[in-house]
Amino acid sequence: MKIAVYGARGFQGRLVQAELFRRAIEPVPLGREHAAANDHRALVAAFAGCAAVINCAGPFLVSGLGPVRAAVAAGIPYVDTAGEQPHVQAVFDLVPPEARPVVPAATDAGVPTDLLAHLVAERYGPRDTLTISHVIEGGGPSRGSLRSIAGIAGLARDGRRSSVRLPGSDRDTATVAFPLTEAVTVPRHVRIGRIDGFVGAAFGELLGSPPPAAVIDMLPEGPAEPDRRAQRFTYLVGDAVVRGFDTYGTTAVIAVEAARRLVDTEKRGALAPAQAFDPADFLDFLTGHRLSWRR
Repeated sequence: MKIAVYGARGFQGRLVQAELFRRAIEPVPLGREHAAANDHRALVAAFAGCAAVINCAGPFLVSGLGPVRAAVAAGIPYVDTAGEQPHVQAVFDLVPPEARPVVPAATDAGVPTDLLAHLVAERYGPRDTLTISHVIEGGGPSRGSLRSIAGIAGLARDGRRSSVRLPGSDRDTATVAFPLTEAVTVPRHVRIGRIDGFVGAAFGELLGSPPPAAVIDMLPEGPAEPDRRAQRFTYLVGDAVVRGFDTYGTTAVIAVEAARRLVDTEKRGALAPAQAFDPADFLDFLTGHRLSWRR
């Protein structure tokens, strides 16, 4: 089986390719030049012979929909590693219901929290409000992530502040409001009035004042491997929790597994993770990759 990796030379794209090799799946690396300046037919041709495509080429608000259109036209499943809420909404608005399955935001946060929200709703029923919080400790963003952050910084100036008590901690962690992708995906399968999204305040500072493009260009492409593996993330979905290490490495695992499962599914159209996959089964799969969860 061959899976196309669009944005293959970027930091996340290389990690996705490494995960494909580890899984004995042949990656087809594609750079932005394969889009031939947004040439739709060139990109469709580049996807020919592939079983699916994983799009890692952010910022997705700039170039994210071209590969979606091309994957739909090529008749193959599509996933991406986007974290920009407006892009995810645009994907759901774009993809026709008869298309081969499309799952945006197949990331370390976007998939586990969406799946967990479904399991929480199954246990406790619908609610008026659900709070989802992302707290990442250590590591640092890649250049691609910083460019994406700069693109949505204006959307993140909500100003609301809160705090969470992380499992095992004896103190609160400050958080700030943020437009999470789950606010788009979760309501597609859970009856919910409103989703309040928050991120750790340290990350929020970056959102409030992202580096200029010229400064981002001079920064390291991404965190070094020891820093990635020491990085810890905690995502809270109400009182339920997902914990793990290495956001970028976990994203690679999730994107590859999502694409692999979509190749074999009969489902169609743009799907939230919990619509595309069995929530508990996918989360249990991730426990073999230094991730834990409880509802």
